[in-house]
Amino acid sequence: MRTTTLGRNGPQVGRIGLGCMGMSWGYDEAGRDDATSIEVIRRALDLGATLIDTADAYGPYSNEQLVGRALRGRREQAILATKVGLVPDGARQLHRNARPEYIRGAIEGSLARLGVDHVDLYQLHRVDPAVPLAESWGALAELVTAGKVRAIGLSEATLAEIKEADAIHPVASVQSELSLWTREQLAEVIPYTEERGIAFLPFAPLGRGFLTGRLQASQLSGDDMRTKMPRFQGEAFDANQAIVAKVREVAERVGATPGQVALAWTVSQGEYVVPIPGTKRLAYLEENAAAGDLVLPADALAELDAMPAPVGDRYGAAMGAAAAGPR
Repeated sequence: MRTTTLGRNGPQVGRIGLGCMGMSWGYDEAGRDDATSIEVIRRALDLGATLIDTADAYGPYSNEQLVGRALRGRREQAILATKVGLVPDGARQLHRNARPEYIRGAIEGSLARLGVDHVDLYQLHRVDPAVPLAESWGALAELVTAGKVRAIGLSEATLAEIKEADAIHPVASVQSELSLWTREQLAEVIPYTEERGIAFLPFAPLGRGFLTGRLQASQLSGDDMRTKMPRFQGEAFDANQAIVAKVREVAERVGATPGQVALAWTVSQGEYVVPIPGTKRLAYLEENAAAGDLVLPADALAELDAMPAPVGDRYGAAMGAAAAGPR
């Protein structure tokens, strides 16, 4: 796979990474298969998809444990990223907690679950409006000094928040949603991260599976978070098939799958853009990894750029304000 670096000064990574959340949380939890997921993570390393992303909130905790088991004996091959700052409660709602004392304790738990002495990238999952960002970011910077993390990043932060943090300690990465049907970050955030040499890590670059053209509404079960997202509901789901149809047209022309086209478009948005599609199936992993070497021609990129916006918001009210990105 082609490679880039995790920002201008970061370690080398494949152009496509691997998001591990869906292996144990969020989507079709009844279909969880840890043995296959471990195989997927190890195969990702073989294919050059070396950025492995998890978070303590996923499960909670079980996803880090899963990733830790998968990386036993392979730790040096992975660029390991996890996150802190979202706390699930018993009702499966998420709350923000970025107090310095919480961050200091949370890293110890993550290191233990992952079975490592450091993580390569520790990300603030959400900025906490109840805590000054300078305090949260200062606590993360302390962990760099202590050698427990190599670099620190932000998730779903505003441009102002990124700039504030970057003035205190270098921001290594920004993780936010980016795909053919979620483009808000292209206006301000990605131009800034490219200029500053900060990695941008798009989550859900396949539109949570929608852009592959394989997803059917009947596949969404009660424990699947997509059932609460407006774009996946009723008339919006049907209307958004027009986006898939356009992606499929381009895919047929360039000899790729719709998912590969969606990933290649995302990679093309910047030198340090490294999408982290999630999957728990080996066949889809192989397909996604192959997109790291797909370069779309200019006319295809222009056609994809011109596609209309989707019907429906990213998050619905039922998802809870804590998960819904920048405040």
